[in-house]
Amino acid sequence: MKRACVIGFPVVHSRSPLIHGYWLREHKIDGDYIRHEVKPEDIDQFLKNFSKQNFAGCNVTLPHKEAAARNVSQATPVVLALGVANTLWLQDGKLYGDNTDVAGFLAHLDDSIPGWDKKTKHAVVLGAGGAARSIVYGLNERGVEKITIVNRSRERAEQLTKEIKIESNIASFDQIESLISSADLLVNTTSLGMKGQPPLEIDLENLKKSAAVCDIVYVPLETDLLRQARERGHAVVDGLGMLLHQAVPGFERWFGVRPAVTKELRALIVDDLTKDARK
Repeated sequence: MKRACVIGFPVVHSRSPLIHGYWLREHKIDGDYIRHEVKPEDIDQFLKNFSKQNFAGCNVTLPHKEAAARNVSQATPVVLALGVANTLWLQDGKLYGDNTDVAGFLAHLDDSIPGWDKKTKHAVVLGAGGAARSIVYGLNERGVEKITIVNRSRERAEQLTKEIKIESNIASFDQIESLISSADLLVNTTSLGMKGQPPLEIDLENLKKSAAVCDIVYVPLETDLLRQARERGHAVVDGLGMLLHQAVPGFERWFGVRPAVTKELRALIVDDLTKDARK
């Protein structure tokens, strides 16, 4: 039996076992996927001894993505560019690492708004954390001409662009309303608007009707930002699809089958999120 896991601290709320468990059943694979909590002080040793853990590979969530990147023997160009890895696998006794958040974000946009990249000349990205790294990198890879990072700390935004070597404009949150008038895509990568977090206070009045709005938050599935955008008639992209699509490459590496992101899988995760929201 092949086994894989998701590592993090904490990791109890990860939906990855639901996603991979669904695919294992769908493809009738004799395999297992579990949550495996690893404390920050133990992560380096855990990864150094990964080949002895009886796992074919793992997903990596907070706060271990940087540790994962520095502990792999072989890294993909995306990992080398971003300095973070979220998908690991063993090959010929060596630990390999990839960052599938980039591919997951782009695949979800492709599914939700086919041809979006042909129409997007200016993208406004809210936030400069780990998720913003992947998204700015992905937008640049798709040829978006102008990327504006909006962040409370200008220094952190500047550090992001310097580290991933991508030119972008930097602005503060009090400039949003004027900035979005030229935006073709607005992406929230912050935790603002997430359940238990402060709201994302933004007025979309100046956003042109043809612009799309994406929020990587998926609890709640429809954030206030997406609700406001939907009511104004914008194309909206929620955060759940990115989670589902980023899981595909790892499953293929570990279990030898490339799974599909289907309506049935999405419905399963939405049902779980709904149950969790009622608690």
